[in-house]
Amino acid sequence: MKFGPFTKLAKAGVLGMNSRNLDFIAAYNPRRLYPLVDDKIITKQLAIEAGVTVPELYGVIRYGGEVHLIEEIAKVHKSFVVKPSRGSGGGGIMVFNGVAKTGLRRMNGQITPWPDIKYHLNNMLSGMFSMGDGSDRVMIEERLVPHSAFSKLAFGGVPDVRVIVFRGIPVMAMLRLPTAESDGKANLHQGGVGAGIDLITGVTTRGVQHNDAIDMHPDFETPVRDFQVPAWPEIMELASRLGHHVGLGYVGVDIVICENKGPTLLELNARPGIAIQTANLRGLRPLLLPIHALKDIPDDVETRIEIAKANWKGEPLDRFFAPGETV
Repeated sequence: MKFGPFTKLAKAGVLGMNSRNLDFIAAYNPRRLYPLVDDKIITKQLAIEAGVTVPELYGVIRYGGEVHLIEEIAKVHKSFVVKPSRGSGGGGIMVFNGVAKTGLRRMNGQITPWPDIKYHLNNMLSGMFSMGDGSDRVMIEERLVPHSAFSKLAFGGVPDVRVIVFRGIPVMAMLRLPTAESDGKANLHQGGVGAGIDLITGVTTRGVQHNDAIDMHPDFETPVRDFQVPAWPEIMELASRLGHHVGLGYVGVDIVICENKGPTLLELNARPGIAIQTANLRGLRPLLLPIHALKDIPDDVETRIEIAKANWKGEPLDRFFAPGETV
């Protein structure tokens, strides 16, 4: 592989969009496998096959004549999430935590009337919030309850951990925290907070919002650095196992640390963004190239995590090469 031209940022180790797209996504992610991650219903089944915990699926709405099903589901499950199966960037997602006579209660306490909910469902079915052209399906699934450790770090929503996995080996991670500005969503482009994570310890190192460094969560005035992410070894294992299983060489694995279920897969992303470098104040390129140089990747998840930790510390990966193999 010949990598793209080295700009000033590239020389500093920063992975740019063009290099990400050409050298890693195009080179390592066969397009035939994109549906495995672009469609969340397919992703859920793939994760179950890999032995990964996922949110329970309460129902799927496939066409306009089925939008009434949400009322039936609401009678059984008072709290749930509604999302387009092929949505991206958090578009179209609605979170409910209660039922009223006139509609469903949002996380901010407001009631959304049934006609407005059904109108929104039809927009999701039309593909308004989805990748590509054409219609979509609507998923209604369990609302995950975040680990209690996040009580002063997540405003009105569920935080998650994004792990970049390259050839089945975790290379970088960040904690994404919802804010009032982001309307309880953990998406950075909507105003969420990103916190870099030390890959060895699972402790946050710094925080950013809108690419600006911050020390405190904007809503709680709680430090966003030096926070121990719960269940870090399990998160690393889940990310490595699923990243290896899905068949895509370069993938973002988004994980929620649930109070009752532990680390739970939220979704996979075949085109993960590069803002994770800003959150970590560290470039991806020097972490990706040594793993690119490995001829073979071990099937054993423990060994892959050993490689991840050695790579994060900047140690040579010679001991992981086959005899006679060179970088």
